Amino acid sequence: MSFSIIRADKFNTINWSGGTSTQLYIYPENADYKQKNFDFRLSTAKVEVEKSEFTPLIGVSRKIMILDGEIEISHKNHHIKRLQKFDIDEFEGSWETSSVGTCIDFNLMTRGNTKGELNSITLKKDQTVECPITRQNSKLFIYLYSGKISFKTANKNQVLNQGELLIITKFHKNTLQLTGSNDSTMIVSNLLY
Repeated sequence: MSFSIIRADKFNTINWSGGTSTQLYIYPENADYKQKNFDFRLSTAKVEVEKSEFTPLIGVSRKIMILDGEIEISHKNHHIKRLQKFDIDEFEGSWETSSVGTCIDFNLMTRGNTKGELNSITLKKDQTVECPITRQNSKLFIYLYSGKISFKTANKNQVLNQGELLIITKFHKNTLQLTGSNDSTMIVSNLLY
């Protein structure tokens, strides 16, 4: 297995009209979010105002998962959905989108032929789960929202701390065993491109 860990202090946080946004990963790594020349982007956001308008992103497909709080998201001429913790909504960046409520969310943006899935996994201390891995042209990302987990690579124990991002690019097995060092919550993103 080939992997890397991005530590929490390496992420870039910016302000936007409704709060803050933290870019966790962008691919290609030299892509620029403002130029919209990425294949995919992972980020978190704090929505701190009661009503907010989403930035239009033509050509971008979006998935949003609530990590904390609750919002009602509205896509003009499409659908309205109430989102609570770990609920997911999918929509196109070209849609006129607004929300009511405050939250912390996880965002997956994809362009072109890139596809992605989001899942949440909650572990109790000392609990172990197997995370399935899709091998073909993929990257697997695990963002540790809370807690601390461990995983084994080539008979060596590795640790992922709260706020860190694990990136797995080469897979030798169909699953990855994750063990909670503490009660932990993680967001798993599998990207196919």
